[in-house]
Amino acid sequence: MDPVSQLASAGTFRVLKEPLAFLRALELLFAIFAFATCGGYSGGLRLSVDCVNKTDSNLSIDIAFAYPFRLHQVTFEVPTCEGKEREKLALIGDSSSSAEFFVTVAVFAFLYSLAATVVYIFFQNKYRENNRGPLIDFIVTVVFSFLWLVGSSAWAKGLSDVKVATDPKEVLLLMTACKQASNKCMAVHSPVMSSLNTSVVFGFLNFILWAGNIWFVFKETGWHSSGQRYLSDPMEKHSSSYNQGGYNQDSYGSGGGYSQQASLGPSSDEFGQQPSGPASFTNQI
Repeated sequence: MDPVSQLASAGTFRVLKEPLAFLRALELLFAIFAFATCGGYSGGLRLSVDCVNKTDSNLSIDIAFAYPFRLHQVTFEVPTCEGKEREKLALIGDSSSSAEFFVTVAVFAFLYSLAATVVYIFFQNKYRENNRGPLIDFIVTVVFSFLWLVGSSAWAKGLSDVKVATDPKEVLLLMTACKQASNKCMAVHSPVMSSLNTSVVFGFLNFILWAGNIWFVFKETGWHSSGQRYLSDPMEKHSSSYNQGGYNQDSYGSGGGYSQQASLGPSSDEFGQQPSGPASFTNQI
């Protein structure tokens, strides 16, 4: 049997039905979608400037931009409608920090989810033989939950800035020729942002998955088991003391009843012996 088949046969794929491993597999998949929809984006817009002098017009001004969205480095030339003179402009803004941070979190989350899934499937016994594995897993899960929340929020704000900076109406305001009413400036088409919107959605979905998985990872740690023992010990003590109290009460009740019967016995005998006195006295007479 080849090594790959041995490795596959040694793995317990049934563990993927458990919430811990199943959520890890979803995290792996959603992380791919997150960094693919953001890191692989490229878009653009097209503008037209129709000057009074038609020879100076440019009806197809293409402006392309892509990840990591350093928009201030995106330059383009437009006519001034004053002869053949051209002016060089650039978009406004820089959302590279939030975009790169978001993609970095997604890549590392993918790598860790992949490694954790492999450990769950093929090295489950070593993972659970001591508390170190679950404890590290718990800490990393908490950290990535926080990073997903911060990264998704930052990227949502960065995407909002990108939309404003690449809005054709905002770009037209940068052109000198468009400030003259005699020239006609218009947007041919706007950039498509659907994939970037999807990346933000996947970012917050990843946060929900990682935050929800904290509880299932915590159950694997020694903290959860020690907490369970701490809660069960007082309940057992309370139960045992209650049983002892009930036994003493029963024995007391039975003892009390027995003593009462014993005390009543002699009194009845004495009461029964009282008529014998006068009978013997009559016999003597």
